Amino acid sequence: MNPVLEQFIQLRIQEFDQIEESRKLKLEALSRFIKAQVALSEPIKITVICTHNSRRSHMGQLWLAAAAQWYGIPRVETYSGGTEATAFHPNAVRALQSAGFEITTHQKRSNPKYKVSLGEDIPSMLLFSKPYFHEFNPQHKFAAVMVCNDADEACPVVIGAAARFSLAFEDPKLFDGTPLEAEKYKERSAQIAREMLYVMSKVE
Repeated sequence: MNPVLEQFIQLRIQEFDQIEESRKLKLEALSRFIKAQVALSEPIKITVICTHNSRRSHMGQLWLAAAAQWYGIPRVETYSGGTEATAFHPNAVRALQSAGFEITTHQKRSNPKYKVSLGEDIPSMLLFSKPYFHEFNPQHKFAAVMVCNDADEACPVVIGAAARFSLAFEDPKLFDGTPLEAEKYKERSAQIAREMLYVMSKVE
C-alpha cells in the first residue's frame, strides 16, 4: 500500500473514539453483513450509493476497498453508483489524492473514467459516475450503502440488494466555491475513511 495512504489510515484508526456510539451501531450492522459473507466464503459485494455518484459514494467505495485491504478481509469488491450519473467531481478526486490514492485519468470525457491504485501488487480500480444499477455494478446479492439522505429517500428499495444500510454523510458540495472548499472535502474524506475502517475492524 502507498506509504502516504498507510500513514493516513493509521491516523484515522486512532480517531475511532470520535465516532458517536449511535453511529457505531449503524456501522456495526454493515460489519455483521460482511462477517457473515466471510463465514460463507462468499464474495462480498458492496455498492455505495448517493444521488449523483460524484463525491461521497466514490469516497465510500475507495475507503471500503482500502479498509478491506488494511485488515486483510478477503473477497471484498466495492462499487459505487447514483440515482443518476454526472461525473466523479474533481474536488473529491483531489481530496482522495491528498490522502494517498494514486488517481489518473483513464479516459477524458464529460464523465471521465479514472484509474485508481492503492499501491503496488494491489489490483487497480476503475471509477466513473454511473447509476447504481449500471451493468458495471453487481446486480444481485450486494450490500447497498446509502451515503446521502436524498438517495436514501429516493430508493427505499434497492433492486437486487441483499441488504441495505443508511449511512448519510454531509455533502461537501455545500462548500464548493468557498474558501473552505478544499478543507471540507478533505474533512469528509477523513470522516468516511474513519468510519469504513471501523466497519472492517469489526469483521476480523
